[in-house]
Amino acid sequence: MSLKQRFSEQDLARIKAAVKDAESKISGEIVPVFVEKSGYYTIANYRGAMILASFAFSLIVIFDRYVPSLSVYDPLLIFVVVVVSGVLGAIITHYVLPIKFWLLSQFHLDQSTRKRAESAFLEEEVFNTRHRTGIMIFVSFFEHEVMVMADRGISKVVGQKEWDKIVGNLIEQIRKGNVTDGMIAAINRCTEVLLENGFVRTKDDVNELRDDLRLED
Repeated sequence: MSLKQRFSEQDLARIKAAVKDAESKISGEIVPVFVEKSGYYTIANYRGAMILASFAFSLIVIFDRYVPSLSVYDPLLIFVVVVVSGVLGAIITHYVLPIKFWLLSQFHLDQSTRKRAESAFLEEEVFNTRHRTGIMIFVSFFEHEVMVMADRGISKVVGQKEWDKIVGNLIEQIRKGNVTDGMIAAINRCTEVLLENGFVRTKDDVNELRDDLRLED
């Protein structure tokens, strides 16, 4: 499923309105970002190829030992069968995302998500605010991961535990299928956290970043 299929125009409008409402109260900028997948994960394709190629070779050995009528004795044919099975395994892994996810370690998922989130933080210029008070709420669907990243003007005041709570609540809502409502709740909670810590909008505050939800492939 593509990101555009996940959200209706009404969903996008609701999230934009939530950001706009939040920023009318706080001295800060909230940037929601969704990506379908944070990495290419070619290592999963290699693993899929190795698994299916090994399976095909194992079947050849088993047939040779226990089912002579299905035995393959031509070395070239054995080579072709193993290679074709490997290619098929790589193709299946590439296109069937649940299989790709199963073949990846949590380390690979976490590392890719962190790198993509850091890139998005720079690409969306979340750092580009007068008092370094930008917050990015980052969601990567394939990895089932959420990150909240605050710029240094906020992070030096607000502890990580606050963001971890927001992350946990948003993940729970996404699992229930309430993606838009979960994001709006996360935006509202970020607003409350900033207000609780003195980041109140002042008369000279201006909207420094656009309010739209960012959808990145």
